[in-house]
Amino acid sequence: MKVLVTGGLGYIGSHTAVELQNKGYNVVIIDDLSNSSKDVLNGIKNITKITPEFEEIDLKEKSKVQDFFNRHKDIVGVIHFAASKAVGESVNQPLMYYENNISTLIYVLQEMKKLNKQNFIFSSSCTVYGQADKLPINEDAPIKIVESPYGNTKQIGEEIIKDLCKVSSLKAVALRYFNPVGAHSTAEIGELPLGVPQNLVPYITQTGIGLREKLSVFGDDYPTEDGTCIRDYIHVVDLAKAHVVALQRLLEEKSTSNFEVFNLGTGKGSSVLDVIESFERVSNTKLNYKIAKRREGDVVAAYADTTKANNELDWKAELTLDDAMLSAWEWEQKIRN
Repeated sequence: MKVLVTGGLGYIGSHTAVELQNKGYNVVIIDDLSNSSKDVLNGIKNITKITPEFEEIDLKEKSKVQDFFNRHKDIVGVIHFAASKAVGESVNQPLMYYENNISTLIYVLQEMKKLNKQNFIFSSSCTVYGQADKLPINEDAPIKIVESPYGNTKQIGEEIIKDLCKVSSLKAVALRYFNPVGAHSTAEIGELPLGVPQNLVPYITQTGIGLREKLSVFGDDYPTEDGTCIRDYIHVVDLAKAHVVALQRLLEEKSTSNFEVFNLGTGKGSSVLDVIESFERVSNTKLNYKIAKRREGDVVAAYADTTKANNELDWKAELTLDDAMLSAWEWEQKIRN
């Protein structure tokens, strides 16, 4: 069974391609290489012994999307990762984010009507919840006005898919991720941000290896146990496996409605200092960090209520924060050698 993974050479996409191939799916990847490398194909092959089919396509080019679907009518599911994802950049370049994240989604959905099986999984985000009224956050929590155009594209994306599901044969699942971290245990694939990392863990590992001089911890005066922000850090391999389970749910027609939403997290909140301590423990490396001013737009705490995913998808995060930090550190060491 052929599955399309858009953005499949990116961080989460590549790990999902591995898990799909491990389960016997025939993977075809679309990526424009704007924030990824073709070398990732080798990493996927080294893990699974299979090189997925790959086409370099910019999904903003509608005619190329049409041509692709004309040639691949046997696809049974689409997992849509392709999107720009840096929150700060989205604030500075909103039109680029709206064009890239919304138009590409629309073009893919328009072409899916050509397929016999219209199963769609959307890469969404816990940013849709903003600063939630209560913790942990479940799927019924109100959708808040978001802090960034990036977050808004995830909200709008979900609305577009939900509206289409009402009037078409499309069956869709939106997976709202909390904070993906870590790398594959083989150190063949992992998170490889271009330029200065926007996320905590790659900044920690780059500081640990000496690529960055110092890590800034933005605020230690939040109303939390140690004063730093709390997030739900989920190992990227656990996250990838959830996409395979969600796809199987669609293929086996077990969905309770045409559009379903699931939170993907560990259900446990960890502070910034917890993450630093975990890194120092598994790497046996002292991290150079300083406390800096709060960063605008940061919510105090966000962690998932994963009951729905645990019960309905029969999926649960199994890997620990230490597992994630060790795998991220091994990946960092490998790519710098």
